[in-house]
Amino acid sequence: MKLGSIHQTVNLPGTPREVYEALMTSKGHIGFSGADARISPRVGGTFMAWGGYIHGKNLALVPGRTIYQTWIPSEPGWPKGHESRVRYRLVATPRGTRLTFTHSRVPLDHVGHLSKGWKESYWDPLRKYLGKG
Repeated sequence: MKLGSIHQTVNLPGTPREVYEALMTSKGHIGFSGADARISPRVGGTFMAWGGYIHGKNLALVPGRTIYQTWIPSEPGWPKGHESRVRYRLVATPRGTRLTFTHSRVPLDHVGHLSKGWKESYWDPLRKYLGKG
């Protein structure tokens, strides 16, 4: 199986801590996505988001700075048992937070629609959610 990666950088309102909490708490994730989520805040803990579409495990967490997880979608064509990896790096900027994102070990035939999906399902709703506060 051929694998690829998705690299994206976005600027978000809110502090790195606020961005981290939106991504890494069930309440925050439900708040920006509008879908069921259950997220463990611990390394080794598991998560489920988007009503069960995504699940995985926390590999490394540095509150307000780094999130590193396995990431497995429930979608047709995804190789059974294949774990991709996501890494979020958060850095404070004068206007909020710069999030640098890498989604690695992605089967090549999924790179295009997942790249678009991160923008539409994560960055745009996160920007709106964090902008309210």
